Amino acid sequence: MASISQSLEQKLQQRLSPQQIQGIKLLELATLQLEQRVKQEMEENPVLEEEERENETEETGLTLEDYIRNEESAASYKLKVNNTSKDDERRAPTLSQGMSLQEFLVEQLAYHNLSEKETAIARFVIGTLDDDGYLRRPTASIADDLAFTQGIEATDEEIDRVIGVIQTLDPAGIGARNLGECLVIQLRALREQTPAVRLAIAILTDHYDAFVKKHYERMMRRLGVTEDEFRAALDEIVRLNPKPTNGYSDESSAASPNIVPDFLLDYANGNFDLQLASRSVPDLRINSNYLRMAEKAMNAGDQSEADKEALQFIRQKIESAKWFISAIKQRQETLMKTMRAILQFQHDYFIEGDEAKLRPMILKDIADATGFDISTISRVVNSKYIQTHFGVFQLKYFFSEGLLTESGEEVSTREIKRILAEAIENEDKRDPLTDEALMDTLTAKGYKIARRTVAKYREMLGIPTSRLRKEL
Repeated sequence: MASISQSLEQKLQQRLSPQQIQGIKLLELATLQLEQRVKQEMEENPVLEEEERENETEETGLTLEDYIRNEESAASYKLKVNNTSKDDERRAPTLSQGMSLQEFLVEQLAYHNLSEKETAIARFVIGTLDDDGYLRRPTASIADDLAFTQGIEATDEEIDRVIGVIQTLDPAGIGARNLGECLVIQLRALREQTPAVRLAIAILTDHYDAFVKKHYERMMRRLGVTEDEFRAALDEIVRLNPKPTNGYSDESSAASPNIVPDFLLDYANGNFDLQLASRSVPDLRINSNYLRMAEKAMNAGDQSEADKEALQFIRQKIESAKWFISAIKQRQETLMKTMRAILQFQHDYFIEGDEAKLRPMILKDIADATGFDISTISRVVNSKYIQTHFGVFQLKYFFSEGLLTESGEEVSTREIKRILAEAIENEDKRDPLTDEALMDTLTAKGYKIARRTVAKYREMLGIPTSRLRKEL
């Protein structure tokens, strides 16, 4: 049996204090998140208050006497009358909204001869459609939900029949199970069933896999059609809408969030003007009343237990407020120092925004320039944006690895991607460039890159292989 023994061991470990952890979290926050964090801290700490900024009268150069003179020179009648009392209930105005897609589909059901049960099934199925208008739930799952939630017993045949009715509604393609079925529904809904339309339906119905892989020659042989007939059918398919709900967006849905830049950069007369976009972040200070209260309590002689607890509470809140104000200031200084280093490193690029002048830059380059740790630089550039005179960019956009040309010059990998994109854009679509051909193109320009590297950059650009880029 092993014996149990005790030993004394001394270790030196580095641990972050809670304040340091909070400071790191503040550094990662974008401007909008920082605003919310400041408001939350002000709600939790009564000692913190917003420092008053210059009012609008001072900013516009107007004084109180100016307003008085304007008021005296005005007519005797009032331009605005307030007939409300402070006790009146304030009501938000009711906003009218357009018809949603779901309501539009349900309204069309009235033009079809459906029973009460079929109408209830149709309403339920419409409610399960995805945002792009597709029905991606199996029939058996819909039948189970109808039984459990609606108390409706329906067979798979009944549900499929109702789905068939929904697929005849406007917009064409609604309720499709997949992309192929969506395109076929739109083709069958066309009034003129030309030979090209009928051939397009046959392609999507019987040769969909080959169509996706762009095996055009094989399909033409199997279908027994000429190249012109096949091209006409492809033209009909290209005109279709892969997302039936485009143009039928619901007005009640939340709008896409706007990007709020964290930095503002102006360039005029050969000089840069860099500022933090923190106008909506309030300047904080410690409430003087709490400071006087704490000083008075400390100078008091005999203190009750309640007074001691109150003094301890105030002290904690004051210390917390001091730290938070200091952490916000430290965050702003770190952000500005980092952005200035990026601006200096990419000076030529920020003058005109020419991507060809974007130098290779990694996190270590900025860490060496600022004296910060690489992890600090990573937190600064994460989810941060800068507004320039040529657009709004994420800070991560300016970072890229470098490659050496045959002449020994270091260029950004973004420049390599740009050359690849231009070569593919200008290629013959009937005979697209393979990765080896793209490699030869880069080699001719002085960029020695392996074929697998070319394939990696092409995939990063979201460009498919040459076989999938082929067109007739």
